[in-house]
Amino acid sequence: MAKPKLSSQYKIFVVEDNTLYAQILKKQLLDDGYLVKVFHNGRDFMANLDEKPDLVTLDYTLPDMTGYDVLKKIQKRMPGTNVIIISAQENINTAIDLMKNGAYDYIMKAADTREKLSNVIKNIRERDQLRTENIILKDAVKEKYNFRNLIKGNSREIEHIFELMDKAIQTQISVSISGATGTGKELVAKGIHYNSKRSNKPFIAVNVSAIPDGLIESELFGHEKGAFTGADSRKIGKFEQANGGTLFLDEIADLEIGLQAKLLRVLQERELVRLGGSETIPLDVRIITATHKNLGTLIAEGKFRKDLYYRLLGLPIELPPLRDRGNDIILLAKHFVDEFCRENDMERKEISEEAKKLLLTYHFPGNIRELKAVMELSCVLSNRNVIKASHLNMNIDNNVQNLLATEKTIEEYTQEIIKHFLIKYNQNVRLVANKLGVGKSTIYRMLQKKELE
Repeated sequence: MAKPKLSSQYKIFVVEDNTLYAQILKKQLLDDGYLVKVFHNGRDFMANLDEKPDLVTLDYTLPDMTGYDVLKKIQKRMPGTNVIIISAQENINTAIDLMKNGAYDYIMKAADTREKLSNVIKNIRERDQLRTENIILKDAVKEKYNFRNLIKGNSREIEHIFELMDKAIQTQISVSISGATGTGKELVAKGIHYNSKRSNKPFIAVNVSAIPDGLIESELFGHEKGAFTGADSRKIGKFEQANGGTLFLDEIADLEIGLQAKLLRVLQERELVRLGGSETIPLDVRIITATHKNLGTLIAEGKFRKDLYYRLLGLPIELPPLRDRGNDIILLAKHFVDEFCRENDMERKEISEEAKKLLLTYHFPGNIRELKAVMELSCVLSNRNVIKASHLNMNIDNNVQNLLATEKTIEEYTQEIIKHFLIKYNQNVRLVANKLGVGKSTIYRMLQKKELE
């Protein structure tokens, strides 16, 4: 179907073999502010159809072909064109057949024809206007949630995330996102939803850890009036709100063990019953979950159901911590600076090489959220258009403590430490080897094996 046009110059073709009646319609439409062309037979009309009228008024009986014939040709050459049949025929079956074959409306020739025609065209234009605005809005949403607009980065780790997200949008498979707090789990969930076939349906996000245990069941599944003390009216739960779309359950590991069984049943049966109710409500909801906790450990401790885990697992996506994303840190820092300056009508600021070096050596326990906060504050603290290292408010003394917060092998810790000092000393292998008391060949070997990227 052709996209509707949004134009003040609305072009209407009048196809009418009665010369006098055609002039009456033309004057009426010209007075209403439209561009009008008149044709007295189907052949001349079809010869000019490439001018792409917004709307056609079509007499059913023409000297060279029937309204059926013309309508079929219009549908074949310009599908989606608005066609209004204007005829003296009173046969209701004819009108029904024409509208089944693509005519927007059927108007009888009578004293009030011109008034009816004006109203029908007005309704068509309002419909087309709304359709066009919806297309524009959808295009804007699609652009906003384009993977590379949504998630800034070009590291190998982020390219892998993009690959997994692309696989996720091809099917309706559940997605489970893991990663430390502040790594962008909800952004990934939104990116998957708004690029999938469900993009024009709701995306409903629920932070399970933020809802008290006593309210979470009602929040997810809804309740009927009188279901419990204080239930003064029916409440539609998040599952129903997300019907047809996507439900994002953030911090799913914090769901109380008793409710996990009910969630499992809803997912298996694809239906629910509101708290205090009896009506069964069918569901068509895609589930995306996220957590920063290790569900395997929680299963071993009896705090998370294994059967629910496998029901939710689907396509697993693990987001890397910011410290493992290399130069993405600088790319993100620039993005946050530009965004903050734009939103606050500040002149654009550059990040000094000294500041970049410091950013690359910092561990970022708070991940992307921490980087955003650091860069926004640096914009405020810098007096000129350059952000210096002294403007970066980071707890550098905690770098070693943060490094040890993640359990790694000795080899992995060694790689982290050497990488830190290579950045600090501008990739000077000799100097780093002297500082750390290791052989230059050891560092060169690790660089060759790309263990220090």
